[in-house]
Amino acid sequence: MSQRPGGISSDEARGQEPVAHSEPDLSQLPELPPGIVIAAPGKTPRRRTRWPDAIDVIFEKDPACSNIFEALIYPGLWAILFHRVAHALYNAHIPFFPRLVSMLARFLTGGIEIHPGAQIGKRFFIDHGAGVVIGETAVIGNNVMLYHQVTLGATGWWRPSPGRKQKRHPTIEDDVTIGVGAAILGPITVGKGSRIGAMALVQESVPPNSVVAAKPAELLMKGGEPLEKHQELTQGWNGKDPWEMDYQI
Repeated sequence: MSQRPGGISSDEARGQEPVAHSEPDLSQLPELPPGIVIAAPGKTPRRRTRWPDAIDVIFEKDPACSNIFEALIYPGLWAILFHRVAHALYNAHIPFFPRLVSMLARFLTGGIEIHPGAQIGKRFFIDHGAGVVIGETAVIGNNVMLYHQVTLGATGWWRPSPGRKQKRHPTIEDDVTIGVGAAILGPITVGKGSRIGAMALVQESVPPNSVVAAKPAELLMKGGEPLEKHQELTQGWNGKDPWEMDYQI
């Protein structure tokens, strides 16, 4: 525990208190594809702050947040607070105002758009919080983390069935992390404890404790010369300027 001037520790400055955790079961960790690494859980219990879940989760998920004043200006925090209000109005069947609140939140948070009908659990965190879209029938469990530009959307154009609203957006179970730019589309389920990698397009349900990763970028040219194994992918490049695509029909 580090000390600050005046004898006040850094933990005390953040309002932290110990939280009891059981020893992590490493046998339950998911099997990872080659090149993907997730650090094993540490043995030191995390110290919970004195703040409510919506703020405490910021300290847990983002090491860049060092004090309560920084936490209070996170756009993800304000997005979820506005959504709680909009969702309550939506459940009360009040017209217009739920969408007005959600659009106001979108403007104030830099583009986090959450439909008032979306169901969101506790300790939900959006890191960076730009360009996130969450659809009306999306269901999000507890302790879920999204990075920026994540879409929880539908596929195609849906018409509600007579007398009830059709499920057309994904269900995200507890303890899921979804990387930057990922799109989870349709009435599918991402199982508990899963990790969705950056830029992944997911249109099928994901079992619990799974890892989904998009294909990484490939190096096609090096030093201005096309790599031999990717010759078939570089036939359209103009030989004079390797950065200018020569489109031919």
